[in-house]
Amino acid sequence: MIHIQQMMHAGLIVSDLKRSRDFYEGLLGLTPNPNRPDFSFEGVWYDIGANQLHLMVVPNPYEHVTRPEHGGRDNHVAFSVEDVAPIREALDKAGVPYSMSKSGRAAVFCRDPDGNALEFSAVR
Repeated sequence: MIHIQQMMHAGLIVSDLKRSRDFYEGLLGLTPNPNRPDFSFEGVWYDIGANQLHLMVVPNPYEHVTRPEHGGRDNHVAFSVEDVAPIREALDKAGVPYSMSKSGRAAVFCRDPDGNALEFSAVR
């Protein structure tokens, strides 16, 4: 039997590292992990609690895929937040479109500059 202990990281494909860093660091406030090895492609790692988010600049096999309008019905990465109100305010200020959870939960869904779906869910 396989026993998975925890999820270690999620990897997202991006096309423009500067633009993505502006979004993830400038808008979302993440801090890069300086211990990323020197791979054959550009990227950045972010520590988020016990987990990491990896951004990778590699050819995107999904670039011509039509994505659902609501990010909750697409592949997505979910982040725990105390309150979704500051997320909504920041996204509004930055002009980033978003949608609320279709289930009525306190959760906001948006897409990064490359169309990767992100969820910010209030967990109390």
